[in-house]
Amino acid sequence: MIKNDLFLKALRGETVERPPVWMMRQAGRYLPEFQEIKAKYDFFTRCQTPELASEITVQPIRRYGMDAAILFSDILVIPQAMNIHVEMKPGVGPWLPDPIRSAKDLERVIVPDINETLGYVMEAIKMTKEKLNDEIPLIGFAGSPWTILCYCVQGQGSKNFDKAKEFCFTQPVVAHQLLQKITDTTILYLKEKVKAGVNAVQVFDSWGGMLSPTDYQEFSWQYMQQIIDALKDETPVIAFGKGCWFALDTMAKSGASALGVDWTCSPKNARYLTGGNITLQGNFDPTRLFSPPSEIKKMVKQMIDEFGKDRYIVNLGHGILPNIPLENAAAFIEAVKEYKQE
Repeated sequence: MIKNDLFLKALRGETVERPPVWMMRQAGRYLPEFQEIKAKYDFFTRCQTPELASEITVQPIRRYGMDAAILFSDILVIPQAMNIHVEMKPGVGPWLPDPIRSAKDLERVIVPDINETLGYVMEAIKMTKEKLNDEIPLIGFAGSPWTILCYCVQGQGSKNFDKAKEFCFTQPVVAHQLLQKITDTTILYLKEKVKAGVNAVQVFDSWGGMLSPTDYQEFSWQYMQQIIDALKDETPVIAFGKGCWFALDTMAKSGASALGVDWTCSPKNARYLTGGNITLQGNFDPTRLFSPPSEIKKMVKQMIDEFGKDRYIVNLGHGILPNIPLENAAAFIEAVKEYKQE
C-alpha cells in the first residue's frame, strides 16, 4: 500500500484534506543535482540507463516531497523502438534525420516487441519503485500518437508543425496508418509499464492545440481514446492536451480518470466544459514561477480555491522551465501542502 495516496485518491474522486501536487518535468533540468548527471551522460544514455533514470526520477522528491513521482524518460523512446532514428541535438532538441513522409517511408516502421526495445524503461520503473519504497505513487507516461507523429514527420521541433499537418492533409491514409502503428505501440508500452509497477499513466498531447477542433478529433483524439479504452481498467489514465480546451467536453466522457488543463483555460471554464465531476489537473503558468515566492503562494491558493480541493491535482499547465529558481519551485509545492480551505 502506498503511504501517501493523496494523488490516487484524487484520481478516484475521493475527498481529501488538501489536493495532491506534482510538476510536469519535475525530474530534470531546473535541478542542480540533475545538471551534474547531465554533464556526464548524454540525453538518451540517461533515459536508457535504469540506474540514472531512477535516480533522476527521485531527485525532486528528495528535495521537495511532491505527492507523486513521474518516471524520467522521453516521449521519443517510442519512435526509437519503432525503427525511427531519433537523436537529441544540443541547441536543436529532437532531431530525426530520416523523417516519415511517404508510404515507402512507413514500410520500415514497426510495432516492436516492447521488452526487447524498451525493457530498460521497465527496469527503471522497478528500480524507482524500490527507491520510493511505497512512500508515493509513480506515474508512467507516453506522448499522444499525434504528438509523436509531429516529430516523426517534421523531423524536429517546430512552432507550427507545418510539414506534419501537410502530410496528414495530403496523405491521410498513410497518416492514419502511421498513427495506428504509434497507437498500437503506445498501448503495448503503457501496459508493460503498469505490469512493471507504475500506479497511473499520463498521455501528453503537447501539440494537440496545433489542430482545429475538427482535425483534432480525426488525427489526435480518436487515437488517444483507443489508449484510454485499452488502459482504463488496468490503471488510472490522465489525458493532457495542451491548447485543447475545445475538446474538454469530449475528453470528460472518455473514461480517463483525470484531464490536464493548461494555463489558457480558467478553472471555472475547465469545470464548466468538463461537466464538473471529473478530476482536473493543472494549470499554473510555468513562467509564473519567476514571480516572487510570496506571490506564487498567493496565486496557488487562489488556483486551488477556484478549482476546489477535491477532484483536483495541483500542477503546472506545462513542464517546469530550466531556469526557475529553486526557492520558487519550493514555494509552489509548499503552498499546496499548507493549503487550508476557508
